[in-house]
Amino acid sequence: MQLVFFTSPGRCETVFVRNGILYLNMNNLQRWLMLLGLFGAISSFGDDNTRQYAAHAQTELAAASSRSQSAPDSLEAAWRLAQTCFDAGEFSTNNAERAALANRGIEAAKSAIRLNDDSAAAHYYLGMNLGQLARTKSLGALKLVDQMVVEFSRALALDDHFDYAGPERNLGLLYRDAPAIGSVGSRTKARHHLQRAALLEPDYPENRLNLVETYYHWGEYEAARKQLSTLMGLLPAARQKLTAPGLAPAWSDWDARIKTLNTKLNEPLKKLTAPSQR
Repeated sequence: MQLVFFTSPGRCETVFVRNGILYLNMNNLQRWLMLLGLFGAISSFGDDNTRQYAAHAQTELAAASSRSQSAPDSLEAAWRLAQTCFDAGEFSTNNAERAALANRGIEAAKSAIRLNDDSAAAHYYLGMNLGQLARTKSLGALKLVDQMVVEFSRALALDDHFDYAGPERNLGLLYRDAPAIGSVGSRTKARHHLQRAALLEPDYPENRLNLVETYYHWGEYEAARKQLSTLMGLLPAARQKLTAPGLAPAWSDWDARIKTLNTKLNEPLKKLTAPSQR
């Protein structure tokens, strides 16, 4: 039996019932996992940039691995290894490679948690690497999503500003993009966490971008324009402040998304009338 649920205007989710068990359509599940804003839009970087960013990620991973081996009791060395495993996984070319890096990152994060269960960074990067692993799974991804919520929630309780309000941002994206049927999807929770991320770290472009994209896809066009205007105003200062080499892929992603949003939100007003206003 196939059931189609319309969970919001223009959005539907398909599930299958077999022997009394509810299954999500795997195509839909894989689609929303790929759309999670936790992961950069690597395809938009261009071949030359992708090779450059991937090489940098591998260099950082090798350095972090060496530090972790030299200092096995170092909390920072452990969570930094988990971080670099996730970053390197962003440039994986196949699921086997991505899963291997994710599992290595998961073990590094768990090692960090064993050293200090109150480490926001350790719980945060455990959640991030669980997300990478989820991208390689089908039915098993649902269980991993639940674990991601647990880890990001723990990181949030420990340090809500970590990684520019990363725990709030990632929870918001999970609740926004996960299916509402059979998983954790919730527009109310998504709105709360995404708005909180922008409130905590208002000058970090990703937080504003997520709000613009979210409002646009929800048909809240005036709110999207307002956030985009705010974002454009903060970009010059952000470009001066956020200059670390590891942020280069993020800037490539942000610039591409900003260009797309500027085009979409400047379409004729008739095309961008919210459903409730038609």
